Amino acid sequence: MKITFLGATKTVTGSNFLVEGAGKKFLVDCGMYQGSSKDEMKNSEPFPFDVKDIDFMLLTHAHIDHSGRIPKLYVEGYRNPVITTKATRDLCSIMLPDSGHIQEQEIEWRNKKRMREGKEALPPLYTAEDAIHTMEIFKPVNYDEIVEIDPNIQVRFNDAGHMLGSAIIEVWVTENGKQTKAVFTGDLGNNDIPLLSSPTMIETADYLVMESTYGSRLHMRNDDKASLFLDIVSETLDKGGTVVIPSFAVGRTQEILYEINNLKDEHQDEEFKKKYQTLMRVPVYVDSPLAISATEIFKENANLFDEETQAIIQRGDNPLEFPGLQFTRTADESKALNEQKESSIIISASGMCEVGRIKHHLKHHLWDPNSTILFVGYQAPGTLGRRLVDGEKMVRIFGEEIAVNARIEYIEGYSGHADQEWLLNFVYSFITKPKHIFLVHGEIESQEVLKEKILENVNIPVTIPDYGQTYTLDENLTMEQTVEPVCEQIVARRDILEKMKTLKEELEDMETIIKEEYLSSNPTDSSMNLLKLRLNEIEDQIVKIVEKS
Repeated sequence: MKITFLGATKTVTGSNFLVEGAGKKFLVDCGMYQGSSKDEMKNSEPFPFDVKDIDFMLLTHAHIDHSGRIPKLYVEGYRNPVITTKATRDLCSIMLPDSGHIQEQEIEWRNKKRMREGKEALPPLYTAEDAIHTMEIFKPVNYDEIVEIDPNIQVRFNDAGHMLGSAIIEVWVTENGKQTKAVFTGDLGNNDIPLLSSPTMIETADYLVMESTYGSRLHMRNDDKASLFLDIVSETLDKGGTVVIPSFAVGRTQEILYEINNLKDEHQDEEFKKKYQTLMRVPVYVDSPLAISATEIFKENANLFDEETQAIIQRGDNPLEFPGLQFTRTADESKALNEQKESSIIISASGMCEVGRIKHHLKHHLWDPNSTILFVGYQAPGTLGRRLVDGEKMVRIFGEEIAVNARIEYIEGYSGHADQEWLLNFVYSFITKPKHIFLVHGEIESQEVLKEKILENVNIPVTIPDYGQTYTLDENLTMEQTVEPVCEQIVARRDILEKMKTLKEELEDMETIIKEEYLSSNPTDSSMNLLKLRLNEIEDQIVKIVEKS
């Protein structure tokens, strides 16, 4: 049995693993890279395997960094099954076409630029229609059911507690009369994520491929994060500002809705009640068609909710509804939110502020010192969300420089990922310990910390694989570099060129501003300072580009 690591290696996106065993080749996940332009360019690179050789695929869950390149597989001729849970299939049926629509929009914008430069137009990675057709090959299975793929290959999907339908996948492969068991965690959830059950503890494994997103950090307790959420919201609303929450459409949005609904049953002291009443006086908008559709799928799959949520439903309380909640589907409804002067709470995608309606809301509220941008999920390096969390004071949105005057807050405890404590608990729970652990889906710093913790406490060998490395799961655990990371160098060069082009455009814009405004009038000190600040930022970017090259 062999595993080749083709994504989520020393990074948090692009999950993709090629497994070979018992004469078969299959994939576990086929996700998109997200974050910086360098990372996203990897999505258009050719697959490092022949699509026709893949016998089947196992999908841990619906998030785009795990599922987003499945339509690309389909476009290139893959027609064998994608095996996953029913809820994951249901969510993919809205998320993948939405991703296809984004691919079409982005390539349309890029092609306009290419046409102006006299270059040939490029096709999208895939279209919304491609994604719709892809759903025909999805084959749903139940949790806890051992499925025989082949006489020598069996799999079982277990609740990962990360999002609706997410799974830890056990894989048994028999070769030469010997059975080997590998476990793929996908993304592991916390023990106490609203709506969802706790992750299933697995009793045995020979080899464990485990996520490590928060391998170096501990999450905030539930009651603490609820209080902090309410404090941030009420303080903003008291100032007459708006709370903008960039939120992943699937999973995090529903968790926030549950949190707001659940606040009424939290602490009963007068101060808390006063803050909650402040929240309830303003409308809460879910401004994302995808999030709205996902919320409906959550309701349709309520049988997967945890016992606490089931009890709430049975007593007649819908955990995803409350007074003042409004859904905005159309573009006109979304635009209207930024024209109103009254305070509100706007929950909008995307969670890392890279695409979608959230960028419009940021453009209209980032400059306002009375408003708050509240982050409730992981922000990948290179994303607009990460830059804001890291403290950038000036950002460019839709070609316009926006001053960051709004309050920026990040409540890490809302993450759908297990923190260090629960990752370690998952490892400790094995009755028969794995022979070896592979850490994936994490930044290298988090992975190194988690590796040391595992070695200290359970003394299981741990490897942090590089892209393209193949490990033969035998007694010696032999490794070879079967896929050379040449594309990394190519992508890096492309990234530098793209950034240089962007900087050139920015400098040209500034030249126009200087000619039209500063040389023909009496500029104020503040406007001159703003110009100098932007020039300094461009200088810093050039230095960084040179250092990377």
